[in-house]
Amino acid sequence: MPRRTAALLVAIALGSAAAAGCSSAAGPDPAGGSSSGAGAAASVPTPVASAPAASASTTPAPTDSASTEVPAPASSSPPAPVSVSVRGTVTDGLKSPWGLAVLPGGDLLVSERDSARILRVPAKGGGKVVAGTVPGVTSGGEGGLLGLALSPGFATDHRVYAYLSTGSDNRIVRLDLDPSRPAGSQLGAPTVLLSGIPHGPRHNGGRIAFGPDGFLYAGTGDANDRSLAQDRDSLGGKILRLTRDGTPAPGNPFPGSPVWSLGHRNVQGLAWDPQGRLWASEFGQDTWDELNLITPGGNYGWPTVEGTAGREGFTDPVAQWHTADASPSGIAFAHGAVWVAALRGTRLWRVPVDDGRAAGAPQEFLRGDHGRLRTVAADGDGSLLLVTDNTDGRGSPRPGDDRILRLDVSAG
Repeated sequence: MPRRTAALLVAIALGSAAAAGCSSAAGPDPAGGSSSGAGAAASVPTPVASAPAASASTTPAPTDSASTEVPAPASSSPPAPVSVSVRGTVTDGLKSPWGLAVLPGGDLLVSERDSARILRVPAKGGGKVVAGTVPGVTSGGEGGLLGLALSPGFATDHRVYAYLSTGSDNRIVRLDLDPSRPAGSQLGAPTVLLSGIPHGPRHNGGRIAFGPDGFLYAGTGDANDRSLAQDRDSLGGKILRLTRDGTPAPGNPFPGSPVWSLGHRNVQGLAWDPQGRLWASEFGQDTWDELNLITPGGNYGWPTVEGTAGREGFTDPVAQWHTADASPSGIAFAHGAVWVAALRGTRLWRVPVDDGRAAGAPQEFLRGDHGRLRTVAADGDGSLLLVTDNTDGRGSPRPGDDRILRLDVSAG
């Protein structure tokens, strides 16, 4: 049974109702998402100290155990406060964008959930090119063409990985990208690597990313069937760890299984810190959205618990928010912190971390300035790339939506 992660928990009081629509909170909304009722007036979050957290690593876990403990790196000074400014718009006119990948040389690939298109955006911004449309995608609810990831060997193999929905399941596919071909036909035929991930109108997960160990990680949802999250034989409500060909990665905690961690409701973001620890964001149900530090074989509690529980056998989140303040989607690690794009919360959260735990209260930026925020990524020049998502049927589109913004992060 995995060792509990004692966390530095930050509870952010429920603020005034934000734009409706996300997969966190009870009850359906008109767009097929969920909503939660208004709560007390917002208050300043107060960090509460606790015992040191267990560290997580992408180092393969022993195959005869459900977890592994890895010594944490030496503690360092907490990151200093920062400010965030919008440098400019990289591109606009996107329709329900979801996944984002930075190509060698700086060009971007972005997926559109409902159109099933992958677009290429020049590094300096401006006109975008349709690389192609991925066949077999069924959109509707929270399904469609979702996360993107580049092969670690993309410079030579030109392979792109995608997480998508069909009429019966979610699956991970691999495509070749050839930018020398005409626009609209730059993608090769998809090769299915993993199928049978549970699919539903909500809670489809969808984020994929290659870890520093070279394996592919995928965040899945419980497909609106909460029992799947605790079922080790189901791919729903999990973080999966795969080889580049879609087979279970060696060293996974459950022999022969792609499952890396379980007990998740709807994993939406994956990112690694410089020590190789995996962080994940997760939509809550009625009360708490979560930022978790992932350990191999760890059980994150859903549906038995939501948010901090302090129960043996379950790993508590490192930070949590009321659902109206977050609905966390994509995350990125940069400048000593985990950055969290919030959909319903319509803001960018910064969670400073040190030695695998929160090093201070989360700080919010851009609150309401750009509407719903789907994806955040770190670029090579130290800036952040931020993808809005106001055209997904739950937001209030503004002229030019949706767009990719470039953010500058500076001290003070």
